[in-house]
Amino acid sequence: MAYLVSVGIMFFFLLTPFFVVSMFLTMTRERTEAERRGLAVRVTLAIVAVCAVLYFFGNLIFSLFGITVDAFRVGAGGLLFLTAVSLVRGSDAPAAADAEGDIAVVPLAIPMTVGPATTGALLVMGAQAEDNFQRFAGFGALAAAVVAVGALLFLASSVERLIGRKGITILTKLTGLVLAALAAQMTFAGARNLLNPPPG
Repeated sequence: MAYLVSVGIMFFFLLTPFFVVSMFLTMTRERTEAERRGLAVRVTLAIVAVCAVLYFFGNLIFSLFGITVDAFRVGAGGLLFLTAVSLVRGSDAPAAADAEGDIAVVPLAIPMTVGPATTGALLVMGAQAEDNFQRFAGFGALAAAVVAVGALLFLASSVERLIGRKGITILTKLTGLVLAALAAQMTFAGARNLLNPPPG
């Protein structure tokens, strides 16, 4: 249980929830509350579908391109660190024109929630699962994290009234700090295994 909780929390921060909420509010400022909630549901379903593909087909992708998991850890860790830096420094909101049309899959699900860094992390975590039980347990934790992000989007207007845009910005920067630590751990683990491969 402790493993599932820790993995679920890690996935939650990987999805940069408060940055996504901020962008969601900005891009839907002209929409009604009912339209926002319908969009939040579609975004959540899109995120689940994208994450499932990345999580379960990581080994196939690595085999196809001849990439080791540890090499990908180093690369994904570097991308994750860049994401962390951008969150801490702050990102510009998209222009109003970008919010026209159905934005559930692009850009809200991809690349705002599941960007390059999150993609790399999901591929690594799915590929490093030791057995089917651990793989499906990890996906259960991932699904719970996605549902939590979806709930934040569904209640985005209430979240904004409760803590304000400044509060969301502060939480986004704190998320960046957590991601920086995860990036360092991922990079160091990959580099250690590449420099000191296990015997045999």
